[in-house]
Amino acid sequence: MAYVVSLYGPLLAQSGFEGLKESHLANGYIPGDTLGNTALAGHLIFAAIIMGVGPLQLVPQIRAHFPAFHRWLGRTYVFTAVASAFVGLYLVWTRPLFGSLVNNVGTSLNGVLIIVFAAIVLRYAIAREIRTHRRWALRLFMVVSAVWFIRIGFRVWNYLTGGIGIDSESFSGPFVASWHFGQYLLPLAVLELYFLSRDSTLEYARYAMSIGLFALTILTGIGITLVTLNSWLPRLLVS
Repeated sequence: MAYVVSLYGPLLAQSGFEGLKESHLANGYIPGDTLGNTALAGHLIFAAIIMGVGPLQLVPQIRAHFPAFHRWLGRTYVFTAVASAFVGLYLVWTRPLFGSLVNNVGTSLNGVLIIVFAAIVLRYAIAREIRTHRRWALRLFMVVSAVWFIRIGFRVWNYLTGGIGIDSESFSGPFVASWHFGQYLLPLAVLELYFLSRDSTLEYARYAMSIGLFALTILTGIGITLVTLNSWLPRLLVS
């Protein structure tokens, strides 16, 4: 959230849509495309809100002691996530494709899942089926966070393998195509395993899940460090 606000906020505030010409965004500012440029600016604003609000929904103390605040945050998160998904789908299919068609199909499926999961989350919240609502809320959080997972995944893969399956010039290759689906399917799969281990009466299943989450936490930490040092900080320092 800090990166998005710090980089794109001043560009939009000082120069309007044309400020996006100074960003690194693929298919960023396009002269004459007022609707598309507006959608892109809105998408960035939605991203900042989503990344700021989402993690707060996971804090048990907020849910327990500030339920009204939790509900309003939840409504804001769901509305913003759905709006961002619709805007993202519009941007993907009305502007020149970035990378291969497979990449864009994977990104679009992510947007569709966000919309579907948000509807399910809302349904169970209205029905007061809290346990089911929380599980679907976590699923929604995973697919909404795909834009974050994709960056971490690329950096970790490049760090571990030297970039096997990645053509950086055309942004294509086997890993690029597969990770455009894996960015949300892998987190969802891990989440489902977590649910199964919690529901299981087998103690070793919980130990195995704990070890797996610990390993994934280390990889995530490596990914965050690499993205911060190689992408976020350099762009902020240049701006």
